[in-house]
Amino acid sequence: MLRYSQGPLLGGVGTDAGMQRSRQPSLLDVEYAQVSDRGRVRENNEDYLGFALPANKDEARTRGWFFALADGVGGQEQGQVASQAAVEKLVAGFREAPKHEPHAALLGRLVQDANIHVYETGRERGVAMATTIVACALRFDRIAVAHVGDSRCYLIRRGHAKALTRDHTLANEQQRIGLTATNNRHLLSRSLGNELFVAVDTSENLLMAGDILLLCSDGLYGSVTASDMAQVTARHADLQAAAQELVAIANQRDGSDNISLQLIRVRGVERVGMYRGRPYKLH
Repeated sequence: MLRYSQGPLLGGVGTDAGMQRSRQPSLLDVEYAQVSDRGRVRENNEDYLGFALPANKDEARTRGWFFALADGVGGQEQGQVASQAAVEKLVAGFREAPKHEPHAALLGRLVQDANIHVYETGRERGVAMATTIVACALRFDRIAVAHVGDSRCYLIRRGHAKALTRDHTLANEQQRIGLTATNNRHLLSRSLGNELFVAVDTSENLLMAGDILLLCSDGLYGSVTASDMAQVTARHADLQAAAQELVAIANQRDGSDNISLQLIRVRGVERVGMYRGRPYKLH
């Protein structure tokens, strides 16, 4: 069953869907929607979503926008606790981060903090728990992405969708070094909560007006192709309608897993240059 509601103005966390648009003259102009659905088979939803939006013009330039999605690892206890703990830790950390901190370094630090938090939460409960995470931060004309596990971030530009993340699965790691990949694409080589330290992959990309970013769990991309993502988002001016159609396609084709996604449309960017790690406006 799909759940939709208007997202809070300044951000929040949860598994419900929401849509808001942020308009600030001459600033990065962002519109977003998010949906989480338990699918047609699972009784529980172990995915969790969160975001933090700038409260004013100053925060838009000094801190920016933040989105995160986690998928509790199946087969381990309390996956929903792990995913919620990870996202809430990330959102709180982003809101409290020093202004102007470079996003790639910040996300790497925050994900490592979330890993420790999930690990310690599991030890306190006496159970093993783990989760994937994918998070992105937007500011000026750039996006930074951090991830652990097999939840993904796609960049949809001019009708084409490209993954900005690489799945941390045993099959993918084997394929990368030239070995015959195993058939179990869901077996993770990295996740949050298993150990006190985890290797976090981060990357940065330039943004263009019209770009759409899609963060999702494997319940979506397991049955919805990158081409489908590009075509559906191109058909809909309304991001919430696009998100609903993508979830419907996933449920129609499979539906055996939880399905979660965040769509972020870039309406406009503030083009800047960087000098010694500090931005300056380009004219």
